[in-house]
Amino acid sequence: MLGVFLDRDSLDCGDLDFNDIDRILPDLRYYPATAPDQVAARIAEAGVVISNKVVLDAAALHHAPRLRLICIAATGLNNVDLAAATSRGVTVCNCRGYGTAAVVQHVFALLLALVTRLSDYRQAVRDGRWRQASQFCLLDFPIRELAGKTLGIVGHGELGRGVARVAEAFGMRVLIAQRPGAVEEEQEGRVPLSILLPQVDVLSLHCPLTPETRGLIGAWELALMRRDAILINTARGGLMDEALLADALRQGALGGAGVDVLSLEPPVAGNPLLAPDIPNLIVTPHCAWGSRESRQRLVGQLVENIAGFLNGAPVRVVG
Repeated sequence: MLGVFLDRDSLDCGDLDFNDIDRILPDLRYYPATAPDQVAARIAEAGVVISNKVVLDAAALHHAPRLRLICIAATGLNNVDLAAATSRGVTVCNCRGYGTAAVVQHVFALLLALVTRLSDYRQAVRDGRWRQASQFCLLDFPIRELAGKTLGIVGHGELGRGVARVAEAFGMRVLIAQRPGAVEEEQEGRVPLSILLPQVDVLSLHCPLTPETRGLIGAWELALMRRDAILINTARGGLMDEALLADALRQGALGGAGVDVLSLEPPVAGNPLLAPDIPNLIVTPHCAWGSRESRQRLVGQLVENIAGFLNGAPVRVVG
């Protein structure tokens, strides 16, 4: 069966082992990247398509009569038209939990850098301010401890639970937000966002981008948060109003933010959060998941997904 991997370079930095996937799918063609106008031709004869971020919409699937399996080399499903795939009898599988350790690590890298004012102290040393200090230490920027602070988590799945465990190890109190759009009976032990936001010192987002969660953190939600609260987003950029977040930071209405995701990636048209005048903001380029170990685990899950399908017992099926 012919297979195509449409965007290998989105996953591989030349440091991954693909031998197992080549073994179970010998006729697999790798493409570093695939532009929208190349999709139809590249999947036309394929039985298996692997895509990280290349869009497979109804129009593209119409040109793939032999397609039987789509493997999403990620957890998010927004690049595949699941209804169109189902109507054509195409199984869709994703990958899950492969990047938990890396993302949790990144969440706390952002958070610790913000509460310790790491960038400010590093720059102060570079600027020679420590050499000019009147005492042995420089304490120009307020340092905060995580112990005793309250962390609010939106999205208590694999990643949210991982963040909660580490937060508790730091001595933080953890509150879990109610799921947007979920029925009341499923909300036991969770706190409505309107009640949670005024209580938290840190808010960390880990929910998927859906119609219910798009723009989840907007003007009303930012206004409910404490002026010294910190927002961490390693989920999806569309969960927050980026322009309003930038303004809140400029105005001192929020204590800081660490974001690894933007609404458009890469930000070829710019983004409000990339302005140089925003204080207490750290932006990283959607790299939280990208440890070599995480990416190799993802390849391992692709192998499991393909092998399961070929053996008549597909796993991680989403459509």
